[in-house]
Formats: sequence, C-alpha cells, structure tokens
Amino acid sequence: MLFGKGKSRIADSLTKTRQGFFGQVMQLFGAADVSEAMWEELEELLIRADVGAHTTITIVERLRERVDKEHVRQSTRVRQMLREELGALLPTDVPRNDLAERLLTVILIVGVNGSGKTTSIAKLTGYYRQHGKRVVLAAADTFRAAAIDQLKVWGERTGVDVIAHSPGSDPGAVVYDAIQAAQARKANILIVDTAGRLHTKHNLMQELKKVRSVAAKNVHRAPHETWLVLDATTGQNALAQARRFEEETGVTGLVIAKLDSTSRGGIVFAIGQELGLPIRFVCTGEGVDDLAEFDAEAFLDGIFA
Repeated sequence: MLFGKGKSRIADSLTKTRQGFFGQVMQLFGAADVSEAMWEELEELLIRADVGAHTTITIVERLRERVDKEHVRQSTRVRQMLREELGALLPTDVPRNDLAERLLTVILIVGVNGSGKTTSIAKLTGYYRQHGKRVVLAAADTFRAAAIDQLKVWGERTGVDVIAHSPGSDPGAVVYDAIQAAQARKANILIVDTAGRLHTKHNLMQELKKVRSVAAKNVHRAPHETWLVLDATTGQNALAQARRFEEETGVTGLVIAKLDSTSRGGIVFAIGQELGLPIRFVCTGEGVDDLAEFDAEAFLDGIFA
C-alpha cells in the first residue's frame, strides 16, 4: 500500500476513539426522541472526548438552534447534524502535500520532546521517498545527543543522508551545512528536526527563529513549511502547544502523532475550531509506513462508523 493513500488507515487508527467517548455519543443517538437529558449528556461526552469546552458549547448551541428551527424530534437526525457541525470545524483548504515544484523545499519540524517528532520525520521521509523525492535530513536538535542518534538511525533505515554536528553545537550551523549538502546532492526536500524542549521556554523559541533566519538567507523564501507535531494523547495540552508555536514560529500545518493511541480524538476538532491550521498528516501506527494524508471525510467516517 502506498504512503498517504490511507483512508482505511485513518479509520483503523480511530478504533480507540470510536470505542471510547464518541462510541458513547453514538449510543446516545440510539434514543427515540430528542430530550433535555440528551443535550446535557452530549455536552459532557464531547468535553470528555477532548473537543474542548468552548468548542463543545459552540457545537451544541448550533445543534439546538437547528433542531428547533427544523422541528427535529428523532435523535438519529441529530446524529447526522452533529457530523455536519463537526465537519465544518475541519479546514477544507488544505495545501497539497506534494509541495510546489522548486529546486529545494525546506520543511521545519517543530514540537515538544515526546510528541513523536523524530518518528514523524522518519514517516515523512518515507512518504516523500515513496513519491520519488530526494530527501536530506538535518539534525538541528543539538541539545540532545539522543535526538541526533535517533535521527541517524532513521536515516539509515529510510536510506537518506543525515547532516549532523556534535551535541551542543549551533543549530543554525547544522541547518546551513544541511542546505549546502541538500543542494549539492540535488535533493528536493530538506527536513529539519528542531529542538523540542518545553514550549514555555523562551530560549527555545529564539533558537527556532535563528534556524528560520539561516534558512531564509540561503534558500529563497525558506522555510517553505513549518509543521508542528502534536501528540493526540495529550488532549487540551496539545492545543496550548499549538497556540504558542503558531505565535512564535509561524506554523503552516500540523502532523498529528499517536492518533491510534487515544480514545479522545476530539482534540482535532478543537484545533480546527480555535486555530484553523491545516492538518497535513496523521500518524496511524508505530511503523515507518503508518502515515496518511489527513482526509476530513475519512476522519469523520472513522468516528461515526
């Protein structure tokens, strides 16, 4: 199976979510008629599914208005309306993942330690290699020796070069050398792993700005993409991370990791409602090929199946 062609993979990765709180939502709609108790329980379940209080209140208010306006009495119809309201939260103008044709596309990958950032880079590398792109990786998370070593291992497994310096070295210098290497090798894509300390650390954001500056000085309009890796299992904390990184680094898209490991996939809707950032990919398992382009309809199908 080709990378990124995984509508079924998205559905499979949502098994825990479907069997968790959203499964209870589906059971709720098995009731014969709409009732006040149903609204209260729906609100509670959506919040517990990590849709978020603000987003949940907005959705339930819209649903109640539509139900009153259309004189809906059967809860099965409300179920379909809920799907429509949730679907409206997901950005539809998602850029193509094949990226624009240029000599070199520079992608910065940002995110906190433990989010699945390095593994997601490996999966992205496999995806683009599968699509005939030449890829080079830059180990610019120089604050952790383990991060450098891990990226080198993934580089060997996926058959791509990894440009790295010694631990503690200047991340900007790594990016500069990686750009030179990518251009010399006539690579199509340079994926840069960046430091992943806590998003509340000011110095981390300054390092990221420096990395962006080095890229901009050496490749026209680089970085062309800045993708934030979010751990789906962290719920509302992931939303807080996304806000901070968007403010500081100009995030252009999201990669949702560990989607298969959570029963609370509703965080995707909260992100869509409050940030409007396009979700570019979702990681659907632990294997290097467990990556799928995000598809809103497939995501909704996976939850409402």
